[in-house]
Amino acid sequence: MLGLETSCDETAAALVRGSVPGPGEILANIVFSQNEAHAPYGGVVPEIASRAHLEILDGVIDQALKQADLALEDVDAIAATAGPGLIGGVMVGLTTAKALALAMDKPLIAVNHLAGHALTVRLTDGVAFPYLLLLVSGGHCQLLAVENAEKFRLYGSTLDDAAGEAFDKSAKLLGLAYPGGPNVEIAAAKGNAKRYALPRPLLGRSGADFSFSGLKTALRQLVQGGDINGNDAAASFQAAVIDILCDRTKNALAMFRRDFPAVTSPCLVVAGGVAANVAIGSALTVLAENNDFNIRIPPARLCTDNAAMIAWAGLERHAAGACDPIGIGPRARWPLDPSDRGQGDQRQDTA
Repeated sequence: MLGLETSCDETAAALVRGSVPGPGEILANIVFSQNEAHAPYGGVVPEIASRAHLEILDGVIDQALKQADLALEDVDAIAATAGPGLIGGVMVGLTTAKALALAMDKPLIAVNHLAGHALTVRLTDGVAFPYLLLLVSGGHCQLLAVENAEKFRLYGSTLDDAAGEAFDKSAKLLGLAYPGGPNVEIAAAKGNAKRYALPRPLLGRSGADFSFSGLKTALRQLVQGGDINGNDAAASFQAAVIDILCDRTKNALAMFRRDFPAVTSPCLVVAGGVAANVAIGSALTVLAENNDFNIRIPPARLCTDNAAMIAWAGLERHAAGACDPIGIGPRARWPLDPSDRGQGDQRQDTA
């Protein structure tokens, strides 16, 4: 399976081989980051991102094919992110996939970007359905039961900001370089997490929804209030995010057990760019173990946006007999669970 990913600011192509339920084999996974282009603006600028995708995607595909030592004729099908995301970028990747599918007479598989994150753990570990997913990224923060490759049950989502967005905007407040999330993590490792008392919205409440805007506002007020220690502020912010994620996830663990009582060895999967944060992963590991859940977190390179996850999600759909018409359109919004009215929204630019 050839996979293409262009939903935000990474231009990526990958070739993956395998069969469900996995694990699969990654033959090539090329990711071209646009960080340098967006850094002067402190966040992703959609027009710059889509133009960069258009300019370099063909070369990234060629590089992936060469790394895998394959030709397009050897590919069984072509998968591409069809949403959600920044619509200009999504259009570039999906249109390219359509052209290749037409030219090579190959099946076209339109992939939900969120499903790519959700199914990565099948590519890496062959985790069986169903499992509980915490999806935390720059544009999304939600808890779902993954019942199969195309059936998801939403337990909770953010009422305002996504966790990754909160990290990035907090980095700007603290004067940290773009991309902000990893730099907050680096600063937090040097700081005192108990130095500043920051709020934990919804902590202790029922349900599994998230809220991060109040935390972000409190940090802004702290910064505007006078001289602070940046490392301590970063550590205090990160500790608050960890507490929120663990509290909400704990509720979802109970929901999953209620809905799937026959699952004797339940698994918590953490996916998305924020899953690469070591402190967050460690805290969630303790939470899962204390509640008799296994936990699986893909390698950091597969947590952030990449095309291997899109190729694998396409492989899962292709194995189930799916094939999309050439006229399928890109979607800025595409929730995994149709009942979700917010988290299928497109990722917003952060500049």
